Amino acid sequence: MKKTNIGAFATLISIFFFWGFVAASNDILIPVFKKALTLSQFESQLISLAFYIAYTVGSLMYFGISSLLKRDILNVIGYRNGLALGLIISALGTLLFIPASNNASFPLLISGLFTVGLGFSLQQIAANPLAIQMGDPSKGNMRLSLAGGINNVGTTIGPVIVSFAIFGGLSSGATTTLNLQAVQTPYLFLGAAFVIAAIFFKFSSVPDRLTEETENSGGNIMATLKYPQVLLGMIAIFVYVGVEVSTASNLPEFMKQKLGTEESAVAPFVSLFWASLMIGRWTSAAGAFNLTEKLKSLLGFILPFAAFGIFLCVNWIAGNSLTQLYPYLGIVILLIIADKLSKGNPVNQIMIYSALGILALIIGIYSSGMTSVFAFISVGLFCSTLWPCIFTLGIAGLGEKTNTASSLLIMMIMGGGFISTAQGALASNDLLGIQHSYWLGVLCFAYLLFFAWSVNKKLKKQGITDFSTSGSAH
Repeated sequence: MKKTNIGAFATLISIFFFWGFVAASNDILIPVFKKALTLSQFESQLISLAFYIAYTVGSLMYFGISSLLKRDILNVIGYRNGLALGLIISALGTLLFIPASNNASFPLLISGLFTVGLGFSLQQIAANPLAIQMGDPSKGNMRLSLAGGINNVGTTIGPVIVSFAIFGGLSSGATTTLNLQAVQTPYLFLGAAFVIAAIFFKFSSVPDRLTEETENSGGNIMATLKYPQVLLGMIAIFVYVGVEVSTASNLPEFMKQKLGTEESAVAPFVSLFWASLMIGRWTSAAGAFNLTEKLKSLLGFILPFAAFGIFLCVNWIAGNSLTQLYPYLGIVILLIIADKLSKGNPVNQIMIYSALGILALIIGIYSSGMTSVFAFISVGLFCSTLWPCIFTLGIAGLGEKTNTASSLLIMMIMGGGFISTAQGALASNDLLGIQHSYWLGVLCFAYLLFFAWSVNKKLKKQGITDFSTSGSAH
């Protein structure tokens, strides 16, 4: 398939929006259920754990069933059916929000999110290779970058919409008790969208088979793990998703404790964190186009401000105050400079962005007020392009084992749940407290620095020195 079917590809990447919408909206659910059910910060972070561990469970189920069948599941049922099935599973998960909110049941809530994530894992496994195959393979990374941009639209508007739906459902006199039934509305609409999308995919022109049948992943796991870049890359994905998710999911509690911010006022800041990933990815994407160096440089300056403008527009429509957010533009300029210094090299980008991530977290830990808030939020900027960079280095030189390596890397998305839960535990006043719990993120970035240095050396020993940054949105 050398020529991209625009209609089919547009249908496919719509699914990336759902992943971003739900993942970022979890950061609104955490403070809402924490207050309504009187949860500890550790308990509230089980929301993230339930959602992200589902990716690992789904991947392991996929490996197991494929091994039993001795064929890749998607080559048995077809990619359209796989996408539709994943969407239906996620839709069933949203139905659990009805009894969860009616009965104020935390176990039902996290069961619902786990089920949604389980469906997403199958969607991820199907959608990423399809995006690569639906056109010229040499431009697969550009199509995935576009898909990542759609994902970031979901992460930017998700917290704003969910917060508006939840807090718009509160009575004017409700100041201490949240109406959990207001949670039902956005997720039931989302569930309906999943069902409609499933029907649409079933009868769409999205390819039902890839040009080449995928290998039996189960039989190649141990052979693939012998490559050091794979094992080191798996740990890197674990800690990268971990620091990204934990920084955002613990932000509402930090702002409540240190700035007295109410749950209803935290959405613009959560939205800005996830918009920061869009800003960073758009900045880096300028170099992916076949343009003159002058035009690339111009786009590298314009695109991040355009992304910031989308964030401002969404929050202006939602009626949120914007004036306190303008100083963040100074950090965006720092990102643009860092992007230029990296020259698009994945090793350089991981090292520069990880160093800046460490600096941002330390500033956040030892400062106060909006300085600390912006410092923590800027972690989103410095996480923005780490996924494709880690992904590129982790599968470099794998040849026929690339599919298995890719599946192993995707499995490690569970780090988002484990590390955010660990930070929630450390945030207890008996341990580090909410502000100093961010030292865990510093350790994550420190490993990423080691990963870039170490894998670069190991790949050179294998004779691999040229990398083309590619990857997928999680």
